[in-house]
Amino acid sequence: MFTTRTRAAVTALLAAASLVLAACGADADDEGGGDGKVLKLWHYEGATSAMGVAWAEAIKQFEASHPGVKVQFEEKGFEQIRQSANMILNSDEAPDIMEYNKGNASAGLLSKQGLLTDLSSEAGKRGWDKISPSIQTTCKYDEQGIMGGDKWFGVPNYAEYVMVYYNKDLFTKHNVRVPTTLAEFEAAMDTFVKAGVTPLSVGGAEYPAQQIFYELALSKANRSWVDSYQLYKGKVDFKGPELTYAANTFADWVKKGYIAKDSAGIKADPMGVAWTQGKFPILISGSWWYGRFVAEAKGFQWGTFLFPGNSLHPGSGGNIWVVPNKAKNKDLAYDFIDITMKPEIQSLLGNSGGVPVLGDLSKITDPKSKELIENFDKLNSSDGLAFYPDWPAPGYYDVLVAGTQHLINGTKTPAQVLDEIAKPYNDNLTSIGK
Repeated sequence: MFTTRTRAAVTALLAAASLVLAACGADADDEGGGDGKVLKLWHYEGATSAMGVAWAEAIKQFEASHPGVKVQFEEKGFEQIRQSANMILNSDEAPDIMEYNKGNASAGLLSKQGLLTDLSSEAGKRGWDKISPSIQTTCKYDEQGIMGGDKWFGVPNYAEYVMVYYNKDLFTKHNVRVPTTLAEFEAAMDTFVKAGVTPLSVGGAEYPAQQIFYELALSKANRSWVDSYQLYKGKVDFKGPELTYAANTFADWVKKGYIAKDSAGIKADPMGVAWTQGKFPILISGSWWYGRFVAEAKGFQWGTFLFPGNSLHPGSGGNIWVVPNKAKNKDLAYDFIDITMKPEIQSLLGNSGGVPVLGDLSKITDPKSKELIENFDKLNSSDGLAFYPDWPAPGYYDVLVAGTQHLINGTKTPAQVLDEIAKPYNDNLTSIGK
């Protein structure tokens, strides 16, 4: 896992976070359970999502196996946690366990700041290290907060990847076949445009647009480039073929009508809703939408395919469970993570439209879910996971949102956008001595 904010919005968010802290402080002595213990858990998954369904069951099993302990669950917004985590985790009101975004700019930054508990000994003792090495990359960080390090600071119980969702009914109506190359994909979108249909449902005000940008860069990239960009194993030329192609092609897609010009102000959720309502034939985003689309896209037949022609795709282990350093009940947090890794929880997650990290494919009975997991297994086994574009530097998410908005609005040229996104990336390398 997912916005350019005005100063007023940030101020309002921090004020809201302060109210949350005050409210938590007021409830500190009002703990349920026979022995007064409470496990404070925060996550931002919707109740009907695969993770929401699986984790609700995990909460029930945790309380059943821990008599006298009450789980105090609070659903937070993704943006709320992303923007105020440093302040909250550095307070005495930090939760015991929290879902958090992975990568250098997120979990890596918090680990570097000393705000997260080192889970290395627990990972070995409890078997969390059985997950695949490629997924472990986003669990482990070095002293600079760079992923792929030697210490565990988080554990995912699901995985994710970006794909293309398509409306089969609209493809049939317009005589469009599922493309297998990027050229065929563009030809398919041309067909829709000629029929007066905007092909792509896009959320330019949040993460989805930058995932399209990154898919385009990956169409010209190899593993060495990804390792340079994400893990700082080499220098990245922002005017090189990968990012130049991405910026130019993204801008061209706007000019051709593949991406609506008003999408710069659309957030992720309205983007998804518009697609489930059949207003757009195509949506490019992550597997975290899958369970929701199964539940909500009822008016038409739909399917998925990988971004045509790419061997590398945005994806990784899912967002991770982290245990704040100031958590009051760390052992209980470890126990909860254990439950989310149990076979029955992993199977529930898989059959609900998620991608389990320790799942048994034979236990997945839903055909759509099995297809989703099989595609991930192919990517994972072929070293096809390329992480996400906003991970390399703190604050880079907002930089990329602004950059893709400029491309949609036409307020900056592709070359200017590349200069804009290069500076904070390179500034971060300088700050960590790379």
